Amino acid sequence: MKTQEQLKYVTRRRAAVLLGLSEMELSRISSESGLGHKEVAGEQEETYFTYEELRQICMLAVHQVH
Repeated sequence: MKTQEQLKYVTRRRAAVLLGLSEMELSRISSESGLGHKEVAGEQEETYFTYEELRQICMLAVHQVH
């Protein structure tokens, strides 16, 4: 069972699917905007997003298209 804390964050892969972006495009927007946070465990690195950050990224992506 997932804890409340785990439900607050979305992985980069899941965020890309939810937003309809490629992981590469999401990484670019994340890097440029400073949204998301990285967790490093050994040699593995994962980026996590809050739902508020996903909303902000969605708005940025829409404005880039127009």
